[in-house]
Amino acid sequence: MCGICGVIDYSQQTSLDVADNMIRLLKHRGPDAQKSLKYESDNADILLSHARLSIIDTSEIANQPMVYKGLTIVFNGEVYNFQEIKEELIALNHSFITSSDTEVILHAFDQWGEDAISKFNGMFAFAIFDEIAQKLWLVRDRLGVKPLYLYKKDGLLMFSSEIKAFHLHPKFDKKINYLAVYDFFENEYITGKQSIYEFVNRIESATITCIDLNTKKIVSKNYWDIDTFFSKPKFKYNYQKAKQELKEILSSAYNYRMIADVPVGVFLSGGYDSTSVAAILQETSGIPIKTFTIGFYEGNNEAEYAKETAKHLKTDHTEYYCTEAEAKSIIKDLPFYYDEPFADSSQIPTILVSMLAKEKVKVVLSADGGDEIFSGYNIYKRMNERINKIYKLPVFFRFILKPFFLLAYQLTPLSNYLKKEKFRILSEIVLLDKNSMAQYSFEVARKTPRLILNKILNLESPNSTFSKSYTNFKNINDVFSSIDIKEYLKEDILTKVDRATMSQSIEGREPMLDHRIIEFSAQLPKDYKYDNGGGKKILKDIVHDYVPKEMMERPKTGFSIPITKWLKEDLSYLIDDFLSKEALRKAKIFNDKEVLELVRVFKAKDTIVDGLIWKILVFQMWYNEWIEKLN
Repeated sequence: MCGICGVIDYSQQTSLDVADNMIRLLKHRGPDAQKSLKYESDNADILLSHARLSIIDTSEIANQPMVYKGLTIVFNGEVYNFQEIKEELIALNHSFITSSDTEVILHAFDQWGEDAISKFNGMFAFAIFDEIAQKLWLVRDRLGVKPLYLYKKDGLLMFSSEIKAFHLHPKFDKKINYLAVYDFFENEYITGKQSIYEFVNRIESATITCIDLNTKKIVSKNYWDIDTFFSKPKFKYNYQKAKQELKEILSSAYNYRMIADVPVGVFLSGGYDSTSVAAILQETSGIPIKTFTIGFYEGNNEAEYAKETAKHLKTDHTEYYCTEAEAKSIIKDLPFYYDEPFADSSQIPTILVSMLAKEKVKVVLSADGGDEIFSGYNIYKRMNERINKIYKLPVFFRFILKPFFLLAYQLTPLSNYLKKEKFRILSEIVLLDKNSMAQYSFEVARKTPRLILNKILNLESPNSTFSKSYTNFKNINDVFSSIDIKEYLKEDILTKVDRATMSQSIEGREPMLDHRIIEFSAQLPKDYKYDNGGGKKILKDIVHDYVPKEMMERPKTGFSIPITKWLKEDLSYLIDDFLSKEALRKAKIFNDKEVLELVRVFKAKDTIVDGLIWKILVFQMWYNEWIEKLN
């Protein structure tokens, strides 16, 4: 796990000092070594920089940028099956001077070119520069576990693991992308290719982007898509065989992610996902694996459940109950580590548990993805019930309902915006086919209604369009999972964990996001994953082989803190500082009268605007950190 950045400057005006300064700003991602290289060609200057967190082959000879036969790489992440690929390359007469996965990537790219990428099992974002061909490739892993951004303007291209590095280039234009601002307020994070800046985009997951320095052309292509597997016929074999095969894949995936030359641990919440990781790893480990849990005296506290699970599995368990003061002290640093407005408040406990793990390990496994892969979220159940009720109605009756819902929408006052929004959605979906009904409903389910956003934001709302068609999917749960994997998981959960672990200079690995698990799950029959009892059926049954069912079955709580309570009490000064009339007017995007009314209601009583207040505060803190301070 590291930080990378680089520059292609067609004006040939970027110095090595600039590159060194950029990579030093990513030192938290790689404190063990930082280095930059500069190449000068007829067309451009190319600068490649790397900040290293030493995990596999910790010797200096494995530092980056690494060069082999005219190819230079800077690499963030891990390729877990590098030993198997290395053996294949040795059989093809390749020889190696390190025991690192970085060198294997270089040799594989030399041997097979872009086709090498499909061989890699791991999490990765890397750049490879071919000095002879004058091409640079930017590659991101299948699920988007590792981040990678690209800046393009006026003959200057820059890439980086985190946007903050761009700020240290004198030509960086930090013009705000207001469509992304609106997107943030809808979702609490920014979606798709866009970023908060007009000239910065994400390199998309499962994508190879090639930049030709001779022609200045940029070509991107996708090398993997989860929807390919959702669209395939479902497996025909029986449940017990499916369970056994999944268990074998889980074991392989989890043990791959224990490969390291430094200590490794597991985040344990006591829920099914993290318990599956800890249980399977403990079964194959000769010594107790290290597990870590953060406890809270307020909010959703899972520490007791985790402690009980750890005791049953006989892991080497560490728990720590953090104080309010410790949690609150992190808030001031969030804008620096997250670069863009990001309002998932569970980032705070994730940073805290990373702080705890850092004391004993350098790598930690985080069991994210189970809900998305195995239909575990409660919203899947609610959506199934609602959509099935509507879809079972006769078509002629649904035709009658559409104008009724439209009229109800028009007559409902804006003050009751949640009910008004409900009628709008019903009018939109009532005549759709079942999969499209599921898609539309699900894509707006987690969003803040535009009715309220259009009151508080002086911004034009973007056009509403479906991201793609799901008509060939086998059931609506597959639609939910696909959307969640490609948006909520990637842009929220993985962003949260990457920045939180990297803020503490430890490597976070995602064992449930091995592509083999996701591909297998996508082809399971619906009732193997989801039944009347809810989701994760097959995963739960695997866990019950290790931990008694009665110990595991409890209400789903999640990883949360009482942020609303804090903002009403001793953190109220943040509201006063960042949501005053003067502060709100700086960004020139708010209807300050409407926001101040929200603040008044927020302070007066418990309301449904609490989450919106947190989003506004997060945006204002980001704006102060990256726009105001740097002007």
